[in-house]
Amino acid sequence: MACDVGRLITAAQERDWEVGVFATPVAMGGFFDTAAVEAQTGRPIRSAWRRPGEPRPFPAPDAVVVAPATFNTVNKWAAGLADTLALATLCEACGLGVPVAVLPCVADALASHPAYRESLARLRGMGVRFGDPYAGEDGGHPAFGWERALDLLERR
Repeated sequence: MACDVGRLITAAQERDWEVGVFATPVAMGGFFDTAAVEAQTGRPIRSAWRRPGEPRPFPAPDAVVVAPATFNTVNKWAAGLADTLALATLCEACGLGVPVAVLPCVADALASHPAYRESLARLRGMGVRFGDPYAGEDGGHPAFGWERALDLLERR
């Protein structure tokens, strides 16, 4: 699924958005084509912390999309844990009032866990917008609706 992140980037660029990508270290381990994403955005993917004095590779965000958002990411973010650059960026974005849209990708068994439900409630209370990513069919299989995150942000 994350391998299709280029669809989200394309959709954002078609709406005249400038795009920068943050990824967890796990996602950088082969969940998507990092070279293709960097070529498409014209920016490096951020996954590691900058060293003191290093410039920011792109400006602060006007909006943030989290997709696909895993069980682990949602729960850590809601708890305020910032053990990766991606999570720290999400925690900071909420603190700065930056609009955030999330498309979760969580198995039903995990989605029924009380901690996950509490995390969703906490993040919603912080103004985070959630969407159902399964927007239709693609060859008989549910298709991940990347564009739904952008729609959530534009309805501000």
